[in-house]
Amino acid sequence: MSEARETIYRLVKEKAVLKQDVYTNTVKTFGELKATLSEAVNDIKTNFANHDNRVDFYYRDRGDFQAEIKIAGDVLVFYMHTNVFQFDKSHSVWRSSYLKENDDNSYVGIINVYNFLADSFKYQRISDMGYLIARIFVNREGHFLVQGKRQLGYLYNDFVNNVLDKEALKSVVDSCVLYTLDFDLYTPPYENLQQVTVEEIQSITSSSSLATGKRMGFRFGLEDPGF
Repeated sequence: MSEARETIYRLVKEKAVLKQDVYTNTVKTFGELKATLSEAVNDIKTNFANHDNRVDFYYRDRGDFQAEIKIAGDVLVFYMHTNVFQFDKSHSVWRSSYLKENDDNSYVGIINVYNFLADSFKYQRISDMGYLIARIFVNREGHFLVQGKRQLGYLYNDFVNNVLDKEALKSVVDSCVLYTLDFDLYTPPYENLQQVTVEEIQSITSSSSLATGKRMGFRFGLEDPGF
C-alpha cells in the first residue's frame, strides 16, 4: 500500500469512528431531550390546570430528528442535525487544555432550537418566520455548549466542565422556554406593510397567510445580540 493510501486509510478509520461516536452520543442526547421536553410540558400543564382553558400546551415527537413543544402562543422546534461538525479554529474553546490535549473533543453534534408563533402552524401560514434562538453543541463525552440569545448565550458556555445530563437538559429547556415567553411579537414597521398584492390579500381570507413573525421587518440579529 502506498504512503498516500495508508494515510487515507488511517484518516478514514480514525475520523469515521470518531464521528460515529459523536453521532451516537448526539442521538442518545436527543432522545433524553425528548423525554425532558415531554416531562416539562406535562409539569407545566399540571401546574396550570384549569387556570384558563384558552391556553394550551403540547409535546409532539416529529420523528428521529425533530420534536416540538407548544407553550401558550409559541412553538419551540428542536431539530437535531444529522452531521458532525468541528469547532472553528477561531472559537474560544480552543484555548482550553481540554481541546489542546485532544482535538477529538472538538467534534460535536448540533441540536438547533427554533421559535415560531403557534398560529403559524395552526393557520398554515407557510411564509411566517421562525427564529433560531439556540444551538446546543455536544461532543462524544457529553460535554456541551449552548450558543444563543441573551441568557442562553452565557449560562452554558463552559464547554470544559459542562456535561449534558438530565439536570442540565432540564435547565436548558427551561431557559429556552423563559426566553421564548419574554420574546414578544412586535408590531412591524408601517413601511413594510404599505403594499400588498391581490393574491396576498385574497389568501388572508382563506388561510391567514400574510407573513408574520415576532420581529418581521426588524434586523433580528442586531436587535437582539447573542450569536
